[in-house]
Amino acid sequence: MAIKVSPKLCKAGIQLREQLDDSFPDRRRPDGWVADARHYRDNPRSDHIPDAEGWVRALDVSVHLGLGEQMHDLADQLRIHAKRGDKRISYIIFDGRICSSLQRWRWRKYRGANPHRQHMHISFTKRGDLDGRFFNVPMLGGDLA
Repeated sequence: MAIKVSPKLCKAGIQLREQLDDSFPDRRRPDGWVADARHYRDNPRSDHIPDAEGWVRALDVSVHLGLGEQMHDLADQLRIHAKRGDKRISYIIFDGRICSSLQRWRWRKYRGANPHRQHMHISFTKRGDLDGRFFNVPMLGGDLA
């Protein structure tokens, strides 16, 4: 008999979500993290699908941050943060573009079915499972200097 493991967001995802909540308290839409039936059907390798231990390594953040903040700026600050060495971030998708270490964290055209215009997708590496350190990103209370 198989043991069912409850899904759990990786610690890096929890930390990023907490920083978003602290920095943008007027956000009205929840962040998506665990896969729905569509993810299982359309993308069975999605980081939103829990692994054998229950880890979910993806977070979707609505573009509606509140206070007129721009998601493009936040996406770029996270990209720069990853480029400077945070190995917890695997890739970022937003507004028809994707960046990852494969192209030295440069934005390039995203060719997937969902261009991610209403939310930003952040995927995490296994390092993020137990690493809940602060993300040193200016829009989230950090300093990139």
